[in-house]
Amino acid sequence: MSRIGKVPVTIPKGVKIAISGQTINVEGPKGKLSKTFAPVVAIKQEGETITVTPIEESRFAGIMHGTARAIIKNMVQGVVSGYSKKLEIEGVGFKATLKGDSLDLALGYSHPILYKLPAGIKVDIVDGTKLEVSGADKEIVGKVAAEVKHFYPVEPYKGKGVRLVGEYVRRKEGKKTA
Repeated sequence: MSRIGKVPVTIPKGVKIAISGQTINVEGPKGKLSKTFAPVVAIKQEGETITVTPIEESRFAGIMHGTARAIIKNMVQGVVSGYSKKLEIEGVGFKATLKGDSLDLALGYSHPILYKLPAGIKVDIVDGTKLEVSGADKEIVGKVAAEVKHFYPVEPYKGKGVRLVGEYVRRKEGKKTA
């Protein structure tokens, strides 16, 4: 049995939960989320808590027991307070702007990069170089931050590129001429 899976998820005030079979719908002040889980776990709402129990004794059921509980907890927390990731862009002429529902990135290439933001994701830009990706779904927020970072990962010689705030990048010494 999973230690994480045994702990029930508490439902805060203002959050509506609807469970139909293996699908759970969570609605709160920050939005709506829906997820369908494998049929090896049973999801039950008992008052102000949700419990997840494995139906069978297989390895996959044990794995999904803790995973399903963690995802449900993240869904509840996401619709209450939301999630955010902060990125910073470093480099001469590197910047980001919003154009409608697209993120326009100038990262030193010969062309601008237009990244269409998924539904439910909001990006705030400060000074053109600091981005905050926020939304209710933890998975999509992390995915968007990773995809933006992937357009120009930080290079180790000058430190140019897109990085998460607080991320350590090992710097290398450049070539020396003797």
